[in-house]
Amino acid sequence: MSHVRTTVWGPAEFVGLPPGWLVAEGVLAGAVATAAIVGTALFGAWSGRPSLADGEAGLVCGVALALYLASVGAGRALVGITALLGVCLALQAPQAAAGVVLAERGRVQSVVVTSVDDGQAANGGHGRGRYLCSVVDHDGVPFKTRIWRGCGEATRPGDALAIVYDPEGRVPPRGVAGGPGPLRDLVPWSMALMAASVTAVVRSYRLSSPPDVPQVSERRPTGRR
Repeated sequence: MSHVRTTVWGPAEFVGLPPGWLVAEGVLAGAVATAAIVGTALFGAWSGRPSLADGEAGLVCGVALALYLASVGAGRALVGITALLGVCLALQAPQAAAGVVLAERGRVQSVVVTSVDDGQAANGGHGRGRYLCSVVDHDGVPFKTRIWRGCGEATRPGDALAIVYDPEGRVPPRGVAGGPGPLRDLVPWSMALMAASVTAVVRSYRLSSPPDVPQVSERRPTGRR
């Protein structure tokens, strides 16, 4: 049972509080991974590189963190939890990164609603989904992206909506809506990833290498006939 617990959760061979340098190593690993996941999404959205903006590079950073934790001897369960949190952060980062780009260089424009898709129909008839509005500009040119921010149950064709768009066309437009900053939604995932990384590194601490099990050779008694 001790071997199974060590393999799953890590050896954690220290008494009392963990060493300070070990905690610092865990914080550094988690901070570097978090910055890499969010940073690649931001750079991709700003520069218009789909491979970075779509979160693919962030997934690679999450896998790299998991491989690092496995290399230092972290427990398998903690490595898996950290990898899962890294994937979740990488999937959430592209939307937040697009919001940062629109907040920095976006321009507000008024558009006209042409049709509204019911939220329940958009969700396959189960529960309440988002309402999606198809819109056109004042010249009658339709937008390829349907808008959900500001589009609700009371919205009707012919209504005007305010949207924010990227003049360079590198991120899709979205409706203007007040609320917290675009990176606010990433804070819980980032904190969880940091905590999992620190726990995995701390519990990977081993006082010494496990002793080799001596090989007992079978000896047959000898006797006279």
